[in-house]
Amino acid sequence: MAPKQRAARKVSRNPELVRGIGKYSRSKMYHKRGLWAIKAKNGGKLPHHEPKPKPQAPAQKPPKFYPAEDVKTPLVNKHKPKPTKLRASITPGTVLILLAGRFKGKRVVFLKQLPSGLLLVSGPFKINGVPLRRVNQSYVIATSTKVDVSACNVEKFDDKYFSKEVQKKKKKGEGEFFEAEKEEKKTLPQDKKDDQKTVDAALIKAIESVPDLKSYLGARFSLKQGQKPHELVF
Repeated sequence: MAPKQRAARKVSRNPELVRGIGKYSRSKMYHKRGLWAIKAKNGGKLPHHEPKPKPQAPAQKPPKFYPAEDVKTPLVNKHKPKPTKLRASITPGTVLILLAGRFKGKRVVFLKQLPSGLLLVSGPFKINGVPLRRVNQSYVIATSTKVDVSACNVEKFDDKYFSKEVQKKKKKGEGEFFEAEKEEKKTLPQDKKDDQKTVDAALIKAIESVPDLKSYLGARFSLKQGQKPHELVF
């Protein structure tokens, strides 16, 4: 084993001749340490650094013992969510193919990106049965087909528009528990139906101006035997 190297001893610039008496005087050390140059550089005065403020003592002293039970404290979330970057191939009016969900294989028209990063799309509902809904851009294929959506006003649509109302669960009694209850069918509010008709009216007008586009949106996308999706050009 290699011998351990001893730490270098600090040698003072002013060695002591006798305990408490240095070799050089105070004025000699003033020049030896170069304080005259520092003074000349700062206008004849040595630089003065303001002391750092001392941390204030806590108003209450910490307890001597730990609490018997853990006290739950909320965690501070310092993470700031970044806005989702939209793919370059997806622009307002692009026809998308849905790859997952209830309307898998249907073609829809992209209207805008919502603050949450999800895409607002519509079938339109009258052509292929796809209503106004939100989809993730990870589950769509962007095609080269475009629709003019400049006449569609979609400013009012945001993530709150699609949020569902939370219903409070009622406690069932013994008689209600054994009896089969008929579930009420959820009906769409009339204002949302009117919004769908307003958006679809402007979309259908633009779609009908392009030949064969209506039948293209109404047809479901599917792969035939031998077709490879990575080799297709949409």
